[in-house]
Amino acid sequence: MALNEGNTVPSFKGMLDDGSWFSSKDLKGLWTVLYFYPKDDTSSCTAEACSFRDSMSWIMKQGVQVIGVSPDTIHSHVKFRLKYELNYPLISDPDHSICEAFLVWKEKSMYGRKYMGVERTTYIINPQCLVAHTFEKVKVAGHVDAVILALKGLIV
Repeated sequence: MALNEGNTVPSFKGMLDDGSWFSSKDLKGLWTVLYFYPKDDTSSCTAEACSFRDSMSWIMKQGVQVIGVSPDTIHSHVKFRLKYELNYPLISDPDHSICEAFLVWKEKSMYGRKYMGVERTTYIINPQCLVAHTFEKVKVAGHVDAVILALKGLIV
């Protein structure tokens, strides 16, 4: 179960791919799409990241910021961002403390093996740092279109 709409965003602090720090305080006053993904440079994560990249013109015109979060290192994020020319920042969460705070660090299973990892989840956060919309167990195809549709309904 992820955070519900109306929940206050948990306090967090993480390093962006440019080496600067970003915290929950930096969300105040802005609409934000905060999306959690499992791993840089994998097929689904790349497709999702590039879909956000390709929609950033419209998203930014609405005054909305997009930030991706995964457990990958800063070095991995830098390579990923440069390789795919991503036009928004990525937060490194190697100790998965941000993922845990946002309730997206879950037990997963692949080929009968259980392990802990990120459940692909997106939050739209309003300027008062409240969750305005939650997308759980995200399927990449059509996801960014669904985010844009939700934003249209929220920031009228």
